[in-house]
Amino acid sequence: MYVTYTRGFTLIELLIVMAVVGILTAMAYPSYTEPVRKSRRSDVMIELMEVAQILERCYTHFGSVYDYTDCPTQSTVEITSLWGFYRVVPTVTATPVVDGPQAADIMCTVLP
Repeated sequence: MYVTYTRGFTLIELLIVMAVVGILTAMAYPSYTEPVRKSRRSDVMIELMEVAQILERCYTHFGSVYDYTDCPTQSTVEITSLWGFYRVVPTVTATPVVDGPQAADIMCTVLP
């Protein structure tokens, strides 16, 4: 009597498993990246709050809403946020860094 033992997986079974894993990964990755982008927005919110506080101090010191020329933020052309995901300009707007991971964030391109 001839007895055969089969061990391991066939190539077809491995390809099917790889295809299923690839499809699941392709569906899960965008679901992962969007919350990461949203959490990175907190980086620029911190910086914008700091700039707003500086401008508020200038307003109380100089007494003018429209003249922020003596403020410390006006002497800086561009401020990079704490973690480097955004650039903040003195007009209190923030845009994602061009080559950074937030550049693909289409829901939040410019934060005023």
